[in-house]
Amino acid sequence: MANLQNEEDLIKRLRRDDAAAFDALFQVYGQKLYGFALKYLKSADEAEEMVQDVFVRIWENRGSLKTEYSFKSYLFTIALNQIRKFFRKRALSLRYMAEFQGELPEPDNHTADSIDYRSLLSRVDEIVDTFPGRKKQIFLKRRNEGKTSKEIAAELNITVGAVDNQISDALHMIRDVLKKEGLAVLLCLTLF
Repeated sequence: MANLQNEEDLIKRLRRDDAAAFDALFQVYGQKLYGFALKYLKSADEAEEMVQDVFVRIWENRGSLKTEYSFKSYLFTIALNQIRKFFRKRALSLRYMAEFQGELPEPDNHTADSIDYRSLLSRVDEIVDTFPGRKKQIFLKRRNEGKTSKEIAAELNITVGAVDNQISDALHMIRDVLKKEGLAVLLCLTLF
């Protein structure tokens, strides 16, 4: 980037839906953002996906970009938030897997080979679809959006304890249905 004035001009053009300005900003910051993400994520694929997600978000919110603020700071703040969300999801997934570990029977090769993982994931989604409205909403915010109990509680104006109870109850419901169907051994593979 030649100078701050040039960046400010690119942002103004981007706000007017100028794809060339978007490409120019991507050329300047894409590789830097990738290096930043790779340092934390330790995976080239995940770092690349994160960069794409950040720039998609920039494009979607281009009309509200402010020229008086540092674009670089804004970009890296979004990236850092994406990285935090990634690690929250990973920690959540590991916590759920640990929760189920003690209760799952040893898989046999015949069962593991014959189960279609996509249909199992679909079955979990079907179970979640049967949840009452609030339980389903809370569970999906946790699983799909990676939100913490505190974030969900604030968003829905309920207590953190209520969120935790709903999540725990949802997991028990899923586990019970899958146990009855003989699929509990693969539960941790399907949730996350």
